[in-house]
Amino acid sequence: MSLNSFGHLFRVTTWGESHGPALGATVDGCPPGIPIAATDLQHWLDRRKPGQNKFTTQRREADEVEILSGVFEGQTTGTPIQLMIRNTDQRSKDYGDIAEKFRPGHADITYWQKYGIRDYRGGGRSSARETAARVAAGGVARAALADLAPGLRITGYMVQMGPHGIDRGRFDLKEVDRNPFWTPDAQAAADWADYLDTLRKSGDSTGAVIEVTARGVPAGLGAPIYGKLDTDLSAAMMSINAVKGVEIGEGMAAAALTGRDNADEITMGPDGPQYSSNHSGGVLGGISTGQDVVVRFAVKPTSSILTPRKTITKAGDETEIVTKGRHDPCVGIRAVPVAEAMAACVLLDHVLLHRGQIGANRGKIGQN
Repeated sequence: MSLNSFGHLFRVTTWGESHGPALGATVDGCPPGIPIAATDLQHWLDRRKPGQNKFTTQRREADEVEILSGVFEGQTTGTPIQLMIRNTDQRSKDYGDIAEKFRPGHADITYWQKYGIRDYRGGGRSSARETAARVAAGGVARAALADLAPGLRITGYMVQMGPHGIDRGRFDLKEVDRNPFWTPDAQAAADWADYLDTLRKSGDSTGAVIEVTARGVPAGLGAPIYGKLDTDLSAAMMSINAVKGVEIGEGMAAAALTGRDNADEITMGPDGPQYSSNHSGGVLGGISTGQDVVVRFAVKPTSSILTPRKTITKAGDETEIVTKGRHDPCVGIRAVPVAEAMAACVLLDHVLLHRGQIGANRGKIGQN
């Protein structure tokens, strides 16, 4: 199976399966001299790990990351960084019933059609378990960004669960870490708890919409035509398991606006250009404007559910399937730290690309 890597200068390759002995990531291209320790990465993994509340899978994984190479005396050396996370709570027997069946809405059938072999134990590479490696790699990216772009801050949060969205009038980032849904709307969190609990008890699942905002992104990151910042951000988010749609800034809603409404008017401030709004999501022509970079994506409902669904076997016989095991009733909850990690990897990659080609921005505004 090819194409397990992403990034240009900061390049990440993930490896391992949901029910194998371990999984992890090889991170290449991280600059030398970046202070880093396993505890720095563990902070981010602890936010993603399963079993922390009744609204996520009850699989119990410590998700303890080990740094096997690329770090010496607490600093990166510039050589490949090997990260490993051991699996400790697999229950492969839970998947025995689906060895010959395909879960509707799952990659089971396409993996089989393409490769003629699939790891049915938890989905193998198609499992959301793979994203733990991305979060570990994202921790490396965050450490490098703290050194190269110290004012940059990345925050992810859920803005919709199923048909229920947040009230932007109640938006408070301080609420994100106070509820199990990573949402900035305290009232929405309370409402979603009842909604998801009902779905969970009925053996069903639901989708979600996640938003990631990167503040303090310097102007000038990204390049036309095929190196656009928003192109790479979109690809990174779409690569996350279960993601079915990605948008930047106003996104699909921009189609309903007029040119007058969509225009982010520009005035001159004491420190440079100022914008009246941010419909562009902080990116114009594939290049960052210096505003907040905003990316949003939709996650489909978890395919592994207890509700019987019609399917077929590998032999082509029609049958029904019920997926046993421990699964997220809303996989979007744990997608929040994964999205932050992917944003960190892409932004660091573009910081390095910009530094390599341009160095400092050449176009000056308001200066003779």
